[in-house]
Amino acid sequence: MAKLDEKIGFIGGGNMAFAIGSGLINRGIIKCGQVLVSGPNIENLQRWRDLGVLTTDDNNKVVDKMDIIFICVKPHILKPCATELKKNHCGTNKDKDKLFVSVLAGVNVKDLEDNFCFIDHLKMIRCMPNTPMQVSEGCSVYSAGSYVVQQDLEKVHLMLNSLGVAQQVPENMIDAVTGLSGCGPAFVYTIIEALADGAVKNGVPRQMASQFAVQVVMGAAKTIMVTGKHPATLRDEVCSPGGATIVGVHELEKGNLRATVMNAVEMSSQRCADLGRKGK
Repeated sequence: MAKLDEKIGFIGGGNMAFAIGSGLINRGIIKCGQVLVSGPNIENLQRWRDLGVLTTDDNNKVVDKMDIIFICVKPHILKPCATELKKNHCGTNKDKDKLFVSVLAGVNVKDLEDNFCFIDHLKMIRCMPNTPMQVSEGCSVYSAGSYVVQQDLEKVHLMLNSLGVAQQVPENMIDAVTGLSGCGPAFVYTIIEALADGAVKNGVPRQMASQFAVQVVMGAAKTIMVTGKHPATLRDEVCSPGGATIVGVHELEKGNLRATVMNAVEMSSQRCADLGRKGK
């Protein structure tokens, strides 16, 4: 596995930042000594310190000292965060070599570039990862800004792809993908919980029901990945005529499961775009 020598900073140390940072450290892509994380409440960054990572309440330290800076604040915090950075930033020749990576939902590259215009020759990449990155099973997409070069894209791809799968896409696709990959894990967690609850209702002990529900989802996903078969084909292979599975599938259809999940992805995608607009 390739490694990075660059110093990696995180402005904002919440769940997404921690998923990326801890994932990179656990995979050996970077060492904890290469990382600096900032946040307004230093006590909330304890889990980073438990990893051996340095923390600070000064965002400017991250911008000044780090080579690759992940922007991981909430979308509505972007403008005040950038304003504060601009007020305290002392530009140097190193600015043009720094790479910024935004994980802000719904905030497009142009708005990011406008907010960080105080950085000379700003290199900005917009990406949308997801929290399973912390166990190296993430799903990420990214798009490049004005001054980004191929070497920058390769570094970002190395980081994101080492924690799952990553793909560069046109920026107009990112919000739609966010509804699937960014929000999708929460939908799957809900389905896993429902599967386990159904088993508990029929007498299966909770611990066993939860373990088996997780394994069922993992097994089904891996079967699709390994065989390359369409999900509908695999479903048909399980549904014997007059059997138990087709009866259950019928119940799912009566409950509009597919339409509900499709609607969830669509509404989450739309909400992602709305968050970006509200942050302006």
